[in-house]
Amino acid sequence: MTGRFVGRSAVVTGSAGGIGLAIAERLASEGAHIVVTDVNGAGLETVAANLKDKGAAAVTTFVTDLSTEEGAKALLAHTLAAHGKVDILVNNAGGGVILPFLEHTPDTLRKTIDRNLWTTLWCCRVFLPAMIERKFGRIVNISADSVHTGTYSHAGYNAAKGGVNGLTTGLAFEFGKQGITVNAVSPGGVMTPDLRKLIDGDAATAAKVKLNVDPRVVMETIPTRRFAEMHEVAALAAFLASDDAAAINGQVYSINGGQWML
Repeated sequence: MTGRFVGRSAVVTGSAGGIGLAIAERLASEGAHIVVTDVNGAGLETVAANLKDKGAAAVTTFVTDLSTEEGAKALLAHTLAAHGKVDILVNNAGGGVILPFLEHTPDTLRKTIDRNLWTTLWCCRVFLPAMIERKFGRIVNISADSVHTGTYSHAGYNAAKGGVNGLTTGLAFEFGKQGITVNAVSPGGVMTPDLRKLIDGDAATAAKVKLNVDPRVVMETIPTRRFAEMHEVAALAAFLASDDAAAINGQVYSINGGQWML
């Protein structure tokens, strides 16, 4: 197999579906040895089988809760046992409870912070020593452009993702001299399966997600008049994980069709 990641070991969190799956597929297609991890064990087995069917060099799965230090440590141990090293860490695990702020409870706020900030924080803290030892590492965090744009019902979620942005720049400054880069991909709207269902008018999905805004109306405000596709987000994450991006560090890259601009 040829590709930018031949001989590299990559961990993609939250990769049983959605953006995480798209990133795992992209890295595997370019030769990476992949660890896919999620709390959804059944989904991971399907993902691993599909990646192997597509010719992935090596794929292993690991089910764990990364919002705890113990879960992140167990993932690192699995990765080192399976592949001997870790070159690339993509912190995609997330999934906030999207609610109007005053409808949140202590439990829903805690879940939102746990899933989106603590998963990233613990994985970075646990995986960094192994990268420092080898003087090489690529960390790509998945943020969200709603941190900049606001967006209905996203205040709690944005608190977590804003923390991810701050963690990204802080770690980049601290560990860049040790051969490690830390960057973030910050999507706006992404055409996930759930978003497609919302656009198609699926009532069950609308009741579950509670966006309080019609995504078709949102699309009309985007200069490109569309949401990003998952494979486009994956392409940006793969670039930041590659040697082509070795001089890029501490950056938060929006991918949003121009919905929000610097």
